[in-house]
Amino acid sequence: QVSPGLRTPRVPVWLCSLPGRLGVLFGTDSRLLSDWKSERIFHLYFHSGQQEQTPAARLTVDTRSHHREEAQREGPCSPGKRRPALEMAIRTKWAGAAVSWNGTEPFF
Repeated sequence: QVSPGLRTPRVPVWLCSLPGRLGVLFGTDSRLLSDWKSERIFHLYFHSGQQEQTPAARLTVDTRSHHREEAQREGPCSPGKRRPALEMAIRTKWAGAAVSWNGTEPFF
């Protein structure tokens, strides 16, 4: 039997299968589940459990409208605009969001 905490998580959690990498994308702010105002600028963490990634990658997601306008002018397939798979996964929930890797090398 699955515990109620696993059926209804208290923080946002996504299991990710990215090319060559399995991992967990999660947030620590429970307001992301219930308050749309907290979806403007927030942090998500990605952890794959692989040896080369000891700490979780801390990503800052910014969903304010000016980033959406920039995304419409330059599509993700434009030359020089190749996006990491994790960013594209995040954009399935928050279209046009800007993702900052905060010093972590993006993995493609």
